[in-house]
Amino acid sequence: MSSAVAAIAPAPAGDNSRAAAVAAARACFPILGRSVHDRPGRPGPSLVYLDSAASAQKPQAVIDAMVGAMSGYYANVHRGIHTLSQQSTDAYEGARARIATFLNAPSPAEIVITRSATEAINLVAATFGRTFLSAGDEIVVSVMEHHANIVPWQLIADAEGARLKVVPCDDRGVLDLDVYERLLGDRTRIVAITHCSNVTGTVIPAAEITRLAHARGIPVLFDGSQAAVHMPVDVQAIDADFYALTGHKLYGPTAIGVLYGKAEWLKRLPPYQGGGDMIASVSFEGTEFKGPPERFEAGTPPILEAIGLHAAIDFVDTLGLAAIAAHEHRLLARATAALQEIEGVSVIGTAPDKAAIISFTIDGIHPHDLGMLLDRAGVAVRVGQHCAEPLLDRFGVGATVRASFALYNNDDDVGRLIEAVRAAKEFFS
Repeated sequence: MSSAVAAIAPAPAGDNSRAAAVAAARACFPILGRSVHDRPGRPGPSLVYLDSAASAQKPQAVIDAMVGAMSGYYANVHRGIHTLSQQSTDAYEGARARIATFLNAPSPAEIVITRSATEAINLVAATFGRTFLSAGDEIVVSVMEHHANIVPWQLIADAEGARLKVVPCDDRGVLDLDVYERLLGDRTRIVAITHCSNVTGTVIPAAEITRLAHARGIPVLFDGSQAAVHMPVDVQAIDADFYALTGHKLYGPTAIGVLYGKAEWLKRLPPYQGGGDMIASVSFEGTEFKGPPERFEAGTPPILEAIGLHAAIDFVDTLGLAAIAAHEHRLLARATAALQEIEGVSVIGTAPDKAAIISFTIDGIHPHDLGMLLDRAGVAVRVGQHCAEPLLDRFGVGATVRASFALYNNDDDVGRLIEAVRAAKEFFS
């Protein structure tokens, strides 16, 4: 598989190597072989899965890794001296080291394994907020945030008497860097911002965001849930203080997330939760806590999920994120151009630097109605507010249809999407 899927990057016209490579990668995902809306003796249309921004499908390598752990050596970690516990611990800590390499983190000790990106952001909001926020302080976010990078900061701001300052975007979905720089003030304590919008696909200039903040001594947290799927992420190059991502969008299992934190920041933060495995000693007089990252991993961690995420990262690295990005951008360009040729279609977000995510509306057709008709044609898309209600309000729409592309999508998938949209528009005309 390795040599075939590595060829996903753009190839000359007429060269079939890219199509073969995509087919090889696609064959690694068992679910993509199914059909939907089957009837007795009459299979329905084959599945076109364009909802990877919500949750990506899983390759066989991830499935095998998790089943192999469950059937071969599963036990709790860090607490046993027997063989199974030692093997599970090695696998779990191996996943931490693999994640560190994936993000180019200086050390595995800067990787906290969480249950989701949402928990990772909540961890920083709660611990940083209790330690460094006071009445009148400010937290800078953007209008493009997922609710998971808004609500935790609202909760801690309400608790501490701080307030949120919001960076706007223009009509293309491009972040307004001039306003961002002006919002960074003497009371700004942290910037919490998406690296890639889950609605428009806009990629934020992360290194510039940190440069401007660090010039004023302000730390930056990035929500990398979408970015880490579509492009190489180097936390040292962008100089992130904190970086959160989730496993289930990265072709891994659910219930697994990651928080990267610079060592100097993690050492300054108090525990997020209390429980087993994050303590050095406990008495009724008081508790002594372990250092990072164990301090932030109370209770039995997501062992199997970490093993699955390790396998997912290995799978993605076999293809190469740069090659995946080139493949996805080719599909994005083709789909965007074809959608814009359909009368009444409005694409939400046309930033020059964006990941393979398209949100759109059609005049006179509610996105939920359009989504249901696409589903009947076998095309799975997302409809609604995408947990980003403030951004949709900014664009003046109540909901959109969102098609998101992944490494396993191909030209036929784009064609099926466009065909289904045209058919739906004709149905409603």
